[in-house]
Amino acid sequence: MALPCVRLCSRHVTRGLQVCGYSTLSKSSSPRERSDSGPVFQYVGQNKKPSHKVFVWGFSFTGALGIPSLVVPDSGRKKPRKYQLTPYRLETAEQISSAACGYGFTLIASQTKDVIKLWGMGLNKDSQLGFQRTQDSRHKSYDFVLEPSPVALPLQKPLQTRVLQVSSGRAHSLILTDQEGVFSMGNNAYGQCGRPIVEDEVYSGSHTIHRMTGFSSRVTQVACGQDHSLFLTETGTVFACGWGADGQTGLGHHQVSCSPVEVGGDLAGVEVQQITSYGDCSLAVSKDGDLYGWGNSEYQQLASVTEATQMNSPRRLPLKGCGKLVQAACGGTQVAVLNDKGEVFVWGYGILGKGPKLSESSTPERIPSTLFGRSELNPSVAVTKIRCGLNHFAAVTAKMVPGKAPIYPACSCSVDLSVTMFDACVADRGELFVWGKNVRGCLGIGKRDDQFFPWRVTVPGQVVDVVCGVDHMVALVKSLL
Repeated sequence: MALPCVRLCSRHVTRGLQVCGYSTLSKSSSPRERSDSGPVFQYVGQNKKPSHKVFVWGFSFTGALGIPSLVVPDSGRKKPRKYQLTPYRLETAEQISSAACGYGFTLIASQTKDVIKLWGMGLNKDSQLGFQRTQDSRHKSYDFVLEPSPVALPLQKPLQTRVLQVSSGRAHSLILTDQEGVFSMGNNAYGQCGRPIVEDEVYSGSHTIHRMTGFSSRVTQVACGQDHSLFLTETGTVFACGWGADGQTGLGHHQVSCSPVEVGGDLAGVEVQQITSYGDCSLAVSKDGDLYGWGNSEYQQLASVTEATQMNSPRRLPLKGCGKLVQAACGGTQVAVLNDKGEVFVWGYGILGKGPKLSESSTPERIPSTLFGRSELNPSVAVTKIRCGLNHFAAVTAKMVPGKAPIYPACSCSVDLSVTMFDACVADRGELFVWGKNVRGCLGIGKRDDQFFPWRVTVPGQVVDVVCGVDHMVALVKSLL
């Protein structure tokens, strides 16, 4: 990694963005010695407003965690730290409402009306974080960005437009706004950014941030696969563009598509509430609670409707015993769904969450609710969100208030922190559980071993949402401390 291509502690970082570690105080770091060894209680006032925090963990060397001192150590530490094995607080001045983990990079966004509302960190060789001008030349861009750095969007009304959601794939990113539609940036070799493919285009140092068009109505959700993109409109219609060799665009062919096209098949006439992808398999959940799938099925992701390894048009997946679905998540080889009772079902190939003996399944397997903390003492605990990285899963739980139905936000990677499920149905803290391949410490469980059952990650505060990548994760947390 050449230093001229690395952004480190740049003066261009927006005000208030910095990094700090989260840890318990040791005796050596305590301002004074205590004579007693009893517990210490910290009380929070009844009118104390919650603060919103961001935690990151996993592989640090690409800069995706936004912590420069892990890559280029401070004077107090001689060696860089490749892996951050536990959650580490990324302090931000703005309230972060959406995050996305790409392949070695991260985007975070705020719903602020300030000019700067989007920041990027990590790998940027395809300008997936936009043009990050170096200090030496205004014509060159950093290949690696080691701390959260502003991404300038070409907005017509920058003080009025809000960023609602971000999503990232292998080397491209999508940004959804409330007033100016969808923007794309990064690698467009397969049309995944929704613009014409330019032969031999050089993406490094590109200034191109494309405003996408061609949708029948306002886009309400975006989802990046590895090299394709999905879009959901307010009418429940799905659009797709990009790489289609595995049928992952669902457009009835295996070619590339450089502009958004409406997805048909079994989705024709169906009102969709959620779309999801991360590898080369795509899923959609309808408002009726049914699941539809298309794309790669080499690992039996779509085995309920086909024996083929690819499927280029959406099919309804008849899942027996799963009930009414509210969310779905899919990675490189595995699938998870969540029903309206807070139950999680998994299938596909890999570490599925039911122990080392279950590594492959063509039919949904229910993960016992006890593994997510439900017991006789806590009978109201239920999973409210399910997420999937390339080789691992994550779930957010909550303790429901009796008489109030849970809220399941359909849109992954985007949270309205002003009115969340915690305001409507939670009496206790939201907790985070992870399981799967622990690639480069991405699970945040304090070790690099794989995790075969759901394991609770210690994060201070209520976990509002979590985003999974290939080898790192980001959690959005609400805390009274």
